[in-house]
Amino acid sequence: MAGAAPYDSEQSAHGDSASGYDPNYVPDSVKSFVVHMYRQIREKNVYEIHQMYETSFQSISDRFFKDAPWPSVDAVATYVDNDHVFCLLYREMWFRHLYARLSPTLKQRIDSWDNYCNLFQVVLHGVVNMQLPNQWLWDMVDEFVYQFQSFCQYRAKMKSKTEQEIALLRQYDQAWNVYGVLNYLQALVEKSSIIQILEQEKEGLEQFTATDGYDYSGGSNVLKVLGYFSMIGLLRVHCLLGDYHTGLKCILPIDITQQGVYTSVIGSHITTIYHYGFANLMLRRYTEAIREFNKILLYICLCQDAYRLQLKLFLYEVKQQQLLSGIRTFLNVYSTISIAKLASYMEVDEHTLRTILMTYKHKMHSVNSDGKIVSNMDTNFYIDDDMVHVVESKAPKKYGDYFMRQIVKLEGIMTDIDRVKLE
Repeated sequence: MAGAAPYDSEQSAHGDSASGYDPNYVPDSVKSFVVHMYRQIREKNVYEIHQMYETSFQSISDRFFKDAPWPSVDAVATYVDNDHVFCLLYREMWFRHLYARLSPTLKQRIDSWDNYCNLFQVVLHGVVNMQLPNQWLWDMVDEFVYQFQSFCQYRAKMKSKTEQEIALLRQYDQAWNVYGVLNYLQALVEKSSIIQILEQEKEGLEQFTATDGYDYSGGSNVLKVLGYFSMIGLLRVHCLLGDYHTGLKCILPIDITQQGVYTSVIGSHITTIYHYGFANLMLRRYTEAIREFNKILLYICLCQDAYRLQLKLFLYEVKQQQLLSGIRTFLNVYSTISIAKLASYMEVDEHTLRTILMTYKHKMHSVNSDGKIVSNMDTNFYIDDDMVHVVESKAPKKYGDYFMRQIVKLEGIMTDIDRVKLE
């Protein structure tokens, strides 16, 4: 139960292994999470909310709920003052986690639809005085469309359905209805006045894109950003329905040739360009489709492969520098040394050593901000036949000359002072 003993590390989120999953069991980490999340939402701390949503929720899921749902909303409601809006948000995450980790039942699919309906009704007709991260708001729209698509695929497989499931489908025939999905997305677009906001922004009367959709005057970004992302959701739904003309019409208020709020979330960016390009492709507008697909393919490669590529290059560079550090040590010891002797010290053959020496020359040079090649070597060398001759790259500072110049300056100053005294 909610007031059970502290969570035991040996115990899974299923509670007692003999009784299976207990929806009323709330681990201490979940209690802390919902209490802290609730407080941050009330305080409109978008940064902290984003950290908890993106990091804390995932880490707790991996630790306790890899193959089980989170505690039920009824079990955690008492820790958040039974706040209606927070409970709707919690259930939205709860169902998204369920879809990602498990196979939802028909009843759970219907319950998720009801929760989205209730959540969107609050946003459309209630007073939502909170700021939520763009990532979360995008995920709401994205998951809403995904669950609609998943339900359509589930409902199409009638041969595998039991009589009880068929009866439930008939009883809740409005759940995930295509008109209901379209109506909610369209209602969010219209209620948010996002089309007018984007038009006013072109005239310099709004700062929607410049602030990534957030309201820094103490208001709420939820309805505006949900309306914005709903245009992308409508594009996706119409593409699923094969109505490509209408899909492109829905996305028209967003100038996808420019950076916008849709580019602030990776999933939103990819979904927008993919479905925009696909709709143009199906309408045989090949030039437009190719141009947008090229953009997103480049973007995906840069985002997904950049880390691995940079790591590979960095490790390769470190490996080379480790080898070069040994060369530098020997060059600092000798003024001349034969290739054969240096190769034996380095435990490589003479051909490999010559390659290493040339690599050292290359690695110790760079191009400065003026486009000129400069040397970073404190020890230089050249090869004459089979001998390596070492020379100092940087001339040693002549400290004696420096002090002599300063002494002369000092004497001049003292002479001037004496002259002033005499006068």
